[in-house]
Amino acid sequence: MNKQNKIIVGISIGDLNGIGSEVILKTLKDPRILDLFTPVIFASLKVMDYFKKEYSIDCSLHGIDKLEQLVHQKINVFNVWKDPVKIDFGKEDPIIGSYAIKSLKAAVSSLKEEKIDVLVTAPINKSSIQSEDFKFPGHTDYLDQELEGDSLMLMISKKLRVGLLTDHVAIKDIAQNITQERIEKKINTIYKTLIQDFGITKPKIAVLGINPHTGDKGVIGNEDDTVLRPTLDTMRKSGKLIYGPYAADSFFGSGNYEKFDAVLASYHDQGLIPFKTLSFGRGVNFTAGLNRIRTSPDHGTAFDVAGKNIANNDSFKEALYNAISIYKKREEYKELSKNPLKNESQKLTSYTSRRN
Repeated sequence: MNKQNKIIVGISIGDLNGIGSEVILKTLKDPRILDLFTPVIFASLKVMDYFKKEYSIDCSLHGIDKLEQLVHQKINVFNVWKDPVKIDFGKEDPIIGSYAIKSLKAAVSSLKEEKIDVLVTAPINKSSIQSEDFKFPGHTDYLDQELEGDSLMLMISKKLRVGLLTDHVAIKDIAQNITQERIEKKINTIYKTLIQDFGITKPKIAVLGINPHTGDKGVIGNEDDTVLRPTLDTMRKSGKLIYGPYAADSFFGSGNYEKFDAVLASYHDQGLIPFKTLSFGRGVNFTAGLNRIRTSPDHGTAFDVAGKNIANNDSFKEALYNAISIYKKREEYKELSKNPLKNESQKLTSYTSRRN
């Protein structure tokens, strides 16, 4: 954290033809929010001024060419480019996609260099970002390459956390991608993040089956019996509270998810359809397992409403707040982990003083 003890939040602009700019400015226009953190939008001052006028948002933007120029209590805009950009709301455009990647790369570079504390990414269009220089299906895969650790897509809201064994994988390739090694790695990642990023001392994790009805004893596929169950049985011997596999079709509707600190789904739609049904507009995408913190809203570019000034910014706001909260929890965890005996002694001394 910087000398003024203000968390610096980097924000990548996402697809300029989508709603990213709108939800960012709607969130930051309230000056009181600047008491909580210092924002840095990775884009250009010219394009952000254009969006301000387009959405009739009254806020002051501070353009900078290097992060050492940022000013607290202002909305800083880091000039990743200065050339003019033609905005065409709602249109898929590879040129616009290239600007989204320029923003993302500049923000991730600053995150790696610890010039910003956390990163919040506005939505990108997965088709228009593809190029010779960028061949990733989304943010998570790119961050997994650039940062240290093992990434896990973890969708979070106030009452629900859903992680994925496989994320952007075609349905036909799911089963072959679920191996003992992957299951162990993802469960260990979600277990660690629940402890260090959410302050849960003994996490309870539910795992959903791969096949309908978890295979019905081999009638509907054998992957649950040959791969998933044996791996979970082995991991439970370490003392981790891991439950399942559960049949996914009734798990959420029955309210069973409320008994657990997190749910690990086998594939993208198995986890994200119920999550977005229960939490849409308030959910956050958190890339867990990495040495730096990144969050994102739970929606996409929303080309159908882009430029109409009707986009809801609640999810983006939640992404900001969660990034800050996770950062603070992780810093607290690091501090407590440095010298656990000393910290326990301090707690005992504090408790004794209160008793006396």
